[in-house]
Amino acid sequence: MTGDSSDKSISGRVIGVLHRIEDFILASLLGIMILLAVFQIVSRNVFGVGYSWTEVLLRVLVLWIGLVGAMIASRTDGHISIDVVSRFLPKRARMAADAFTQILTAAVCGLVAWHGARFVNMEQEFGGTAFADVPVWVCELIIPVAFSVIAVRYGILSIQSIVQVVKPKP
Repeated sequence: MTGDSSDKSISGRVIGVLHRIEDFILASLLGIMILLAVFQIVSRNVFGVGYSWTEVLLRVLVLWIGLVGAMIASRTDGHISIDVVSRFLPKRARMAADAFTQILTAAVCGLVAWHGARFVNMEQEFGGTAFADVPVWVCELIIPVAFSVIAVRYGILSIQSIVQVVKPKP
């Protein structure tokens, strides 16, 4: 066994573990969100008591679920795309168009991550709370994290696509 093949299997296992962690986080957030919504409905309709913090937390969970889901979709370039033009292109031109789209996606997500980090930093300096003494910036931390992960993934996908485009035909 060469060092190269063992490195690939180790990196593959690490990536697999990271994917399972993302899946677990998404499933946990969704479970918490469902339980919290049911709790809120029952407490209001059965006991006549509502808790204002649950509505804020549910809104935060929607943000987190959406962005963790976007991270998961970026694993395999699984985002919604409009590919009317690429359907009519020859295979190599289609691959080049995909690479260009992936580069652009990585750049835009990197930009959003950068400004998201600046936004979170400003919120941290401001010092506001979202609910139950939880700082607002903690709730918004998913924005730069998720967009950074998506940017890196699309950067890697774009490199893989470029390699396929410039690779000589067999």
